[in-house]
Amino acid sequence: MQHAQQRDNPALLIGAKLSVGIVQARFNADLTDRMAEGCVAELHALGVKPDAIRHITVPGALEIPLALAALAENDDFDALIALGCVIRGDTYHFELVCNTSAAGVQQVALEFGLPVANGIITVDTEAQAHARIDKGRECARVAVEMANLLVEIGD
Repeated sequence: MQHAQQRDNPALLIGAKLSVGIVQARFNADLTDRMAEGCVAELHALGVKPDAIRHITVPGALEIPLALAALAENDDFDALIALGCVIRGDTYHFELVCNTSAAGVQQVALEFGLPVANGIITVDTEAQAHARIDKGRECARVAVEMANLLVEIGD
């Protein structure tokens, strides 16, 4: 069986009718601010209207899932995006934050049946984080595509 090559489906990357919520962690704000700027710019490029984007911030990655759930309960969003940056330190706290935040983001998506693009990057060094700064743009594309895909599946 031949596997399909991974590529964007242009028909699913039209965001003109979508409403998207973004939850950004302020921890490592110099990095997450840049991720959020790229995310919002990409959403605009995909046609999501500025007034259809709600961008909120929370202290850190562990707070992201609760804020996502609060937005999902609002039921006005077609997709959500989580943005954060966790850089390894010298303690076990890194693993705890990475695993817990990822599980929480996934739980929100499944509980609410809502696409949640996980842009919480987990890296060993700040240099690695800078190399992944475009994750915000990627998440914008994932959010729009998945929101449109769920509409298509539901038709």
